[in-house]
Amino acid sequence: MDALLSGRKFIPLAGVLEGGCGTGIGRMGMFVRKLTQQIICDYDQAIAHTKQGKLQGVISDQTYVFRGIAYARAKRFHMPEPVEPWEGVREAIVYGHVCPEIMTPIPHDQYTVPHYFYPQDEHCQYLNIWSQSLDKDAKRPVMVWLHGGGFATGSGIEHFAYDGENLSRQGDVVVVTLNHRLNVLGFLDLSGYGKEYQNSGNLGMADIVAALSWIQDNISAFGGDADNITVFGQSGGGAKVAALLQMPAADGLFHKAVIQSGVTRHFPEYDRAQACKDTEQILSYLGITAGRIKEMEHVPYCRLAEAAGSLGEGAAMRFGPTADGEYYKGSVFDVGIREHAKQIPVIVGSVLGEFSNNFNYRLDDGRKNQWDMQKRRRLIEERLGEDADRAVMAFQKAYPGKNIVDLLFVDTMFRTGALEYADLRAEQGCDNTYNYSFNLEFPLYGGTLPWHNAEIPYIFHNADYIEPAYIPGVTEWLQDIMCNAWVSFAASGEPAAKEMPGWEPYTKECPATMIFDREIEVMYKKDRELMQVLSSLDRKLEPAQRDC
Repeated sequence: MDALLSGRKFIPLAGVLEGGCGTGIGRMGMFVRKLTQQIICDYDQAIAHTKQGKLQGVISDQTYVFRGIAYARAKRFHMPEPVEPWEGVREAIVYGHVCPEIMTPIPHDQYTVPHYFYPQDEHCQYLNIWSQSLDKDAKRPVMVWLHGGGFATGSGIEHFAYDGENLSRQGDVVVVTLNHRLNVLGFLDLSGYGKEYQNSGNLGMADIVAALSWIQDNISAFGGDADNITVFGQSGGGAKVAALLQMPAADGLFHKAVIQSGVTRHFPEYDRAQACKDTEQILSYLGITAGRIKEMEHVPYCRLAEAAGSLGEGAAMRFGPTADGEYYKGSVFDVGIREHAKQIPVIVGSVLGEFSNNFNYRLDDGRKNQWDMQKRRRLIEERLGEDADRAVMAFQKAYPGKNIVDLLFVDTMFRTGALEYADLRAEQGCDNTYNYSFNLEFPLYGGTLPWHNAEIPYIFHNADYIEPAYIPGVTEWLQDIMCNAWVSFAASGEPAAKEMPGWEPYTKECPATMIFDREIEVMYKKDRELMQVLSSLDRKLEPAQRDC
């Protein structure tokens, strides 16, 4: 991917697949579709002049696409460093390596969230760019996507929905996705073993800061505005956005932030004490003492992954930014909002079902919209007992048009987290926070609440590629609105779109939530009581969650 071009002309490549639903799953899809247009790949076209040297991408239906751009380089457990300049023209036509994973899971949601896997390597500091122009004076808004998978797995190209071509074209924006170090490579805290490892517990975030610095320096070469950069991400990506807001090293590198299903109190802060304890156990497992700590830089990754696995089942997902009070100040729930972060406009929200939907839980026969009222009441009462009536009343107050049995599948983890995050900003007088909930029920199994990741294709304008979620007419309409709202926010700091009500900031006096559904409306505190009731009943809902 970094090979230098030598003046030879390439045969043009065809690569964009026919859109629509029902014939396959995606542009990088599982099924072969008819190729409908030519991708221009030629040595003298799509040339971007970065500060390090020239890059050659491809042109897809007038969209300039650059893949696998190295934004930094790094030794294991060390801070990222700038890429060395080069002579001539360097290819940027294929994706770069993604970070190794302790365990690459076969996703249980491959049908509802189509994944794309790619070769792994520790040297994974690569980004991808989609733009409508290479005019350095174009100054288009820049949207930088941070991928999910906690801080342990995933990549900037893992989901089909992450493809930035449609978002760039629809919004006339520059879209960037990126890879960075994860799990034990990105967050193993070796700070107690030498100054050179001082920030080793936050290297995954340091990579993102390095990417943002590269973007600041070079995005004008791709038609972008270095003074108008939005970071947005979902799940672990949303958590990374929240972490950037708490990191002085990232100040000035972005100007707006979007946190999608990314903040919650359910996961404890990865503080230095726990990080050091995990490090000691990993070193013990590997038989490496403090005097031989440099050996950690050369242990085969498979052994590192094995040692991380010794922490216990699910421990890999515990890795994340180490709250050291300096490089990463700590979660807003623990240390409050930094003054700089208060000036950054923020969108924060979640989806109605997240992990708590009937597709995952298979409650009874799973076809909730075919059950009669008697059966719905019976299932609710079996689960909630004497609290059933109170929960039903709170649900009907919040969502009068929804099936009452949906209350068994409504997420509380990310919804309460998003509300608490918005509340904290409101209490600090921030009038630049916007809250949302994505509530659109999908046709899968006769009706399924939106699942974790479900809103991403709508924002990237790729929703018609997600087969089980496609609703003719509704999908096209809603993805136009959501995509345009996110683009509007990236451009101006205020989300707006045609056919959408005015999206008011979330304040103490007016805690507004934009509801994205078959009808779009603004809600004021309507689900607050429901969240309180369901949060108090988590133990009764827990048996269903074990099937997720």
